[in-house]
Amino acid sequence: MTTTTAQPPLKPIRLFIVDDHPLVRDGLRARLGAMPNLEIVGEAGSGAEALALLDAVRCDLMLVDVGMKDMNGIDFAALVLQRNEQHQQQPAPHIVMLSMYDNPEYVQKAMQVGARGYVLKDAPAAEIVAAIEAVSAGGTFLSPAVSKKLFRNQAPRPLLTPRESEILTALGRGESSKQIARDLGLSVRTVEAHRQSIKRRLGIEGQAELIKYAVEHAREFGQG
Repeated sequence: MTTTTAQPPLKPIRLFIVDDHPLVRDGLRARLGAMPNLEIVGEAGSGAEALALLDAVRCDLMLVDVGMKDMNGIDFAALVLQRNEQHQQQPAPHIVMLSMYDNPEYVQKAMQVGARGYVLKDAPAAEIVAAIEAVSAGGTFLSPAVSKKLFRNQAPRPLLTPRESEILTALGRGESSKQIARDLGLSVRTVEAHRQSIKRRLGIEGQAELIKYAVEHAREFGQG
């Protein structure tokens, strides 16, 4: 006679939902509440509300809206993970970002602060479930649409001279041509000539567009 040993039931994943749209939270509860290995232990409509509840509610994973009004979800994720690391009371919850935006910059920032997943809100329910399962198992997950866009945006960095990189970095810090000239020991006219060269290399036309590019990308050029 063959006997089998009963396996202990899997411990359910304890999920906390943070989104400032009640309809989104309702939809997530409806989609995920029926999963046998998942327990929704809490929800909040703002970052501040979630932070207040986290001391009393233990969770394994958080689904966090990127675009909340009181606090963007990326800043919230960073705060939760930093606070948990400082207190060291329990393992930090894994965080999966939920977003309407497939902007590669948002994705990169989310992963840099410690989020383990990034899923689009209009993704099929199966994709959200897959993200929860992958992250809970110790992996990471990006919506396929996000992965494709992120890969397409890994373009080679435009080649600038060391001096042009210095000037672009300074523009990103909000410095004027006069300030840059003084700091680098150049004439204002030389700085303006470098600015024109930078615009040609980057395919940028107006001054406002150059400043915007500098603010968004100067750090990477400053790294050489």
